[in-house]
Amino acid sequence: MSKVKSKKKLVPFDAARYLTDDAAIAEYLSAVLESGDPDLLLLALSDVARARGMAEVAKAAGLGRESLYKALAPGAKPRYDTIMKVVRALGVQLTAKPA
Repeated sequence: MSKVKSKKKLVPFDAARYLTDDAAIAEYLSAVLESGDPDLLLLALSDVARARGMAEVAKAAGLGRESLYKALAPGAKPRYDTIMKVVRALGVQLTAKPA
């Protein structure tokens, strides 16, 4: 009797699944800010927004949900005030320190 091996499927990594508390979110965003990559920052903000609920974040930021998705899409060039609205809606602060 031969056994049929079932193939295990891997699911794509989704950082939003692991951003369950404020400390994890702060650590994640701090690491991304250190990279200096603006596209990575947009991706990270998108991950955090999805973890918190995209519709709720959009409402708190005063944006439409579709507008929030567009602003945080890879390659987008959102305005500074849009990013700051999203950051405040996420309940975090971006800080600077000497390099």
